[in-house]
Amino acid sequence: MFTHVDLNLPKLHRETIDGVRYYSVPGDLEGEVFKLVSITSVTSHFNKEIFVNWRKRVGNEEAERITKAATRRGTDMHTLTENYLKNEDLPTVPPISDFLFKIAKGKLNKIDNIHTLEGALYSKELGIAGTVDCIAEYDGELAIIDFKTSKKPKPREWIEHYFVQCMAYGCMLYELTGISVKKLVIIMACENGECVTYEERDKAKYIKLLNKYIRKFINDKLELYGTK
Repeated sequence: MFTHVDLNLPKLHRETIDGVRYYSVPGDLEGEVFKLVSITSVTSHFNKEIFVNWRKRVGNEEAERITKAATRRGTDMHTLTENYLKNEDLPTVPPISDFLFKIAKGKLNKIDNIHTLEGALYSKELGIAGTVDCIAEYDGELAIIDFKTSKKPKPREWIEHYFVQCMAYGCMLYELTGISVKKLVIIMACENGECVTYEERDKAKYIKLLNKYIRKFINDKLELYGTK
């Protein structure tokens, strides 16, 4: 049985406008609400050229097939993982999703003192918001934990944006609660039978990169709307 710690995080409404996801967050005045961009939209924008070039290389039809399969695989994995960590019954899923979950269980069992699962966070200072997979202790240290699936393990240099996203959640958590995490953890279950854990403790490095990602998003949007 996994132990849970209630952070009492806010419930946030989210919507997509012109392909960009936004969260509605409370302002300082009573009844005041304003929109903050999702960190996933920020990281996707930063890596947009990589994905555009990939689609050109494999073709739109194949890209759609791969994307849909990966989305289904990832959604199933998140559902299974969330239910498991909540000590709830697991739903029936396709064999590949069940396989990925089973190979990840050994890593998941290192998680405890769960502060939130699929919890909404935001930072007025950074102007971003998002939904974190998991905040919990991993191997006894408080961490931002992200669950990923893949065909095979990815080189560490390919997942910079994963750590940037996790660091964003760490900043949001600290701003809202004063709680600081020790590390960032990516658990990646792969179809080749491997489950890999990537850990990062250099938070200063990823805070700098996070600011770089945010600046690019803002500058490109200002240029797009002709206000730069």
